[in-house]
Amino acid sequence: MIHLCYIDGKFVKPEEANLPVSDLIIQRGVGVFEAFASFGLKPLMLTPHMERFIASAKTSGIANIPDIEFMKNIVREGIAKIGKDVRIRTFLTGGDYFDTEKGCFPEPRFFAIFDDAGLITEEERNRGVILEPVSYGRDNPEVKSVDYRATYIMPKDAYDIIYCPNGEVTECGHSNFFLVCGNKIITAPLSRVLKGTTRGAVIELAKQDGYTVEERCPLWSELTGATEAFVTGSMKLVVPAVKIGGITIADGKPGKVTRRIIELYKKYMEQWLE
Repeated sequence: MIHLCYIDGKFVKPEEANLPVSDLIIQRGVGVFEAFASFGLKPLMLTPHMERFIASAKTSGIANIPDIEFMKNIVREGIAKIGKDVRIRTFLTGGDYFDTEKGCFPEPRFFAIFDDAGLITEEERNRGVILEPVSYGRDNPEVKSVDYRATYIMPKDAYDIIYCPNGEVTECGHSNFFLVCGNKIITAPLSRVLKGTTRGAVIELAKQDGYTVEERCPLWSELTGATEAFVTGSMKLVVPAVKIGGITIADGKPGKVTRRIIELYKKYMEQWLE
């Protein structure tokens, strides 16, 4: 349920928020976004999300991006107006035209949507989730674009898709992926995947706790010998993955490393609330 929108310089009810059909986010899918949640009425990792948002826009040729502090203030104001924890999604569109001389989209539209967070339940976290493999990779992994069509085409029991191009495992549709082999944690490098905010925090926490972290793409052939797997994201935080396609990871239950990472993340999470 959408509670509130910010568009055209003001907060409005969802039914009052509109985009013109001339906008290139509608006509050509030109647009970037961020999605994150608030906890205790404070957005989680707001600054890293807005920095990634701006980087995605610049990489996509979107110019004249609003000031980061302005956008952060809109997020905080929206949460305060609603008065409860929500999911926040910020968008920058391609606007109405592409400037061929300057090579950019010079008049983007900025808008934000505040809706129910839809957080994963503790029951799901304790049980673990199923991932559906696809044999291709994501286009422009460094950009969080609005094209998420592939994530809707999967079996009903799957929690997310996982990209597996050429025998490698890179990332999920909505999250970063980690494979655990004993005391070693493997995750794809930033040259191949989106720079997940939770991903970065988990890598640092794992290293500080004595785990070896390898930043390389796990191989599909390594899944059968893995002891655990988990995914990370801004709203799901850390979630065990117990099955990938037809492969059950180890005994099909969340493992001790994943449980430890969840414990560590929850312990230090407050420092990332802004």
